Amino acid sequence: MKFTKLDLDERLMRAVKASGFTEMTPIQEQAIPQALKGRDILGTAQTGTGKTAAFVLPILQYLLDNPPKRSKTRALIVTPTRELAEQVHEAVERLGQFTPIKAATVYGGVGFDTQKRALRKGTDIIVACPGRLLDHVRRGQADLGHVEFLVLDEADRMLDMGFLPDVRRIVEETPKQRRTMLFSATFPSELDRLAKEVLHKPERVEIGVAAPAETVDHWLYPVQQQEKTPLLLRLLETHEHESVLVFTRTKRRADRLTKQVKREGYKAAVLHSDRSQGQRQRALDGFRDGKYQILIATDIAARGLDVQGISHVINYDIPAGADDYIHRIGRTGRAERTGDALTLVTADDRGTIRDIERCIGEPLPVREVDDFAEGVKIRAPRKLPQRKSAASRRKAHELKKRSGNGEADTKEARRIPRKKTTTPIEKTTPSKRTRRPRKKKAAEKAAKPVPDDRRIPRRRTRKKTGRKQKAQA
Repeated sequence: MKFTKLDLDERLMRAVKASGFTEMTPIQEQAIPQALKGRDILGTAQTGTGKTAAFVLPILQYLLDNPPKRSKTRALIVTPTRELAEQVHEAVERLGQFTPIKAATVYGGVGFDTQKRALRKGTDIIVACPGRLLDHVRRGQADLGHVEFLVLDEADRMLDMGFLPDVRRIVEETPKQRRTMLFSATFPSELDRLAKEVLHKPERVEIGVAAPAETVDHWLYPVQQQEKTPLLLRLLETHEHESVLVFTRTKRRADRLTKQVKREGYKAAVLHSDRSQGQRQRALDGFRDGKYQILIATDIAARGLDVQGISHVINYDIPAGADDYIHRIGRTGRAERTGDALTLVTADDRGTIRDIERCIGEPLPVREVDDFAEGVKIRAPRKLPQRKSAASRRKAHELKKRSGNGEADTKEARRIPRKKTTTPIEKTTPSKRTRRPRKKKAAEKAAKPVPDDRRIPRRRTRKKTGRKQKAQA
C-alpha cells in the first residue's frame, strides 16, 4: 500500500517523499489508518520494520488537524534509552520539516536548563526517558496535564530496565481522555496488565512476532573462549564489510576489545552506559558518517539504533535469549537491504543456540575457521540409522536362499501364541528352610532360670583412713 492512499496533510506528504518513502511497511499499513481514525493501538513488531513512522505520522496529522489555542505540550513519546529518544526526535523533525510543529528531547546525562526551557515553553512534542521526565515533574517544571497523544515505545525494554513504576506515574500525570499507542516486542504478564490499564479498546497489530528479518543471513562460528579475539580479527580481515556492529556482554569487555581492534589499525568506537552523553553521541555520529568502521557496544544499542548501511552484526558474546538475539541482528538487513549476522559460540552456549533455533524455526548454519573450532562441540552428536545398500541387501538374500532359509520357510513359520492357563494355582506353603524364625516372646525370656554358677559381682567398700581409723587402733 502506498502513502498516497492515506489522507495525510499535503505538508506531511512532501516530507514523506523527501524521505524517500513510497510503499508502507506492514506495521505502517495496519497501524496508521486505525490511528488516524482515533483508535488506540497495541502493536507488536520486530525491530527495523518502520515502527517509528507508524506513530509519528498520526501524531503530526492530529496536531495539524487540531491547532492549539495556546502553546502547551500536546504529545508525549516515552522511550527507554537516550539513543532511541534521539532517533525518534530525528524522525519527528524529518517528517515534520514543512510544518510549524516543534519537538524536544528530555533525558539524563545532560543539563536541565535547555530541557526546562522547552518544557516551560510548551513544545508540541516531547520525546523523553522516564527518569529525567519525572525529575522535571517533581520540580514543577513539566506540566503533562494537556497531553492529548501518548506513545509508549519499546515497553518491554522499559520493563526490563525497571522503568515500569515510573511509566505508571507518568501515565497518572496525563489526562484520562487521550489517545494512546503502546509498542512492544514481547508481552509478559506484567506488561499485559499495563496495556489494559492505559489503553481503551485498542486495535491489536502484530507483525513478525519473535522472528528475524528475512534479509539477514545467520552463521555460527565455534571457538574457544580465549580465542574469540583472534577469530574476530580474522573475520574482519576476510569479510568485505562497510560498517560492523560488534556486541559484547559487559562494558569492561567492550572497552578492552575496542583497544585491541584499534591496535590492529581499524577505526573503532565504543558505546555503553558508562560513557557520557557527549561521548555516546560522538560515537554514533561518527559511525553513521563513516568516520568509524566498527562500533563495539553492549545491549544498549540492540534496540532503537537506526544506522543505515550496517553490513555485519557480530555477536562476540551470544545474547541471553532468543528475543535479544533478534533485536541485535535487527540492526542489519534494514529497509529491505541484506546483511550478515555472525555469532561466536562456545560449547557452553548449547542451550541458548537451541532456544534461538527453536524461535527462528530452523537450525543455524555452522562455519569452522581453521583450527579455531577444534574441540568445540556446540551440538550433541546425533546417531544416524545405518542403512544397507541395495547390493548388500541382494547379497544377503542370496545367501539366505542357499542356506535353505528362503521366503517359503519364512512364510510358513508362524509364531504360536502362548495359551493362558485356566486352572487355579494352588498356594504352596514355604518350606521350613525358608520360613523365618519366630521371635521369642518377652515372657518366655523372663521365665528362663538363671544358672546357679553365675557369679554376682561383689560390691567394693572403701577403706577407712584418717583419724577414725587411728582412734579405733
